Amino acid sequence: MIQLVGVVGSGTMGNGIAQAFAQRGFDVRLADVSTAALDTAKAAIARSLGKFVEKGTLSAVERDATLGRLQFSVSLDPLAEVDYIVEAIIEQRDAKRTLFARLDAVLRPEVVLTSNTSSISITDIAAATRRPAQVLGMHFMNPVPLMPLVELIRGQSTSDATMALAEGLCTRLGKTGVAANDYPGFIANRILMPMINEAVFALMEGVGTAEAIDSVMKLGMNHPMGPLTLADFIGLDVCVAILDVMHAGLGDPKYRACPLLRRMVMAGHLGRKSGRGFYHYA
Repeated sequence: MIQLVGVVGSGTMGNGIAQAFAQRGFDVRLADVSTAALDTAKAAIARSLGKFVEKGTLSAVERDATLGRLQFSVSLDPLAEVDYIVEAIIEQRDAKRTLFARLDAVLRPEVVLTSNTSSISITDIAAATRRPAQVLGMHFMNPVPLMPLVELIRGQSTSDATMALAEGLCTRLGKTGVAANDYPGFIANRILMPMINEAVFALMEGVGTAEAIDSVMKLGMNHPMGPLTLADFIGLDVCVAILDVMHAGLGDPKYRACPLLRRMVMAGHLGRKSGRGFYHYA
C-alpha cells in the first residue's frame, strides 16, 4: 500500500503535486536543490490551501493536517524510504536521466519512478535505470490541485502492473488517469502545442491582436482561456521546449516553433512567471 510519496522538484508543478497528494492523506517528502526553492514552495502551498479554506471547500483543521503531512529536504537521502516517486524538475532530458539514475540507486527495488514530463520520452528516461518496467510518465495538469486529468504515459518497457498501480493512485487522488503511448508530446501537448503555436503565428502575421485571438477561442470555441493567455500561464520557454522535442522527434515542420515565440523567449518575456509575455502582469 502506497502511503509515503516522494516528489522531486518544488516548482509550480512539483509543489502542486505534493499538495495534491498531501490533501488526499498521503505523507509527502518534497525535495529540491535549494532551501530558497523549498521555502517558496511552502509559501505557495500555504497560499493555495488558504484559498480552499476561504472558499469553504477545506476546513482549517484539514489545511493544518495537510501541511503536517509535508516534509521538505535539500537531499535525496530522505527519499530512500518512500513508496512511490514523482519527478517534476526542469524539462531537460539529460537532467531527468541523471536524476533517475540517482533515484534508482537510492530507492528500494520495487518502487515505481514516474516523471511529470510533458514531452520527453519515457523510454529514454527509463533507460537510465535498472528498473525500466517500473517507470512511467505521470503528467499532471496545471494547476494540479484543481485539474482532474493525469496523463499516464507507458514507455516501451513499462509493465501492466506499473500502469495499474498509477491508475489506482489517480483514483485515490480524485483524478482521472488517461493512458497514452510514448510519442513526442504524448496526447495533451501533441494537440495543444500546435494550437498555441498557430495562435502565435496569427499574432505575428497581424491576423488579429492577442485579445482578439483569445476572444475568438473563448467565445467561439468555448475554451476557458485563450491560447495566448494559456501560453503565458504555461511559460513561453516551456512551450518552445515542448515544440522542439516534437519537431525533433516527429520530423514534421508543422511543429516548428513560431519565430515570434522564440524571440520573446530570448528577450526573457516568458509569461506570468516573468511578468510579461503576450500580456503584462503586475
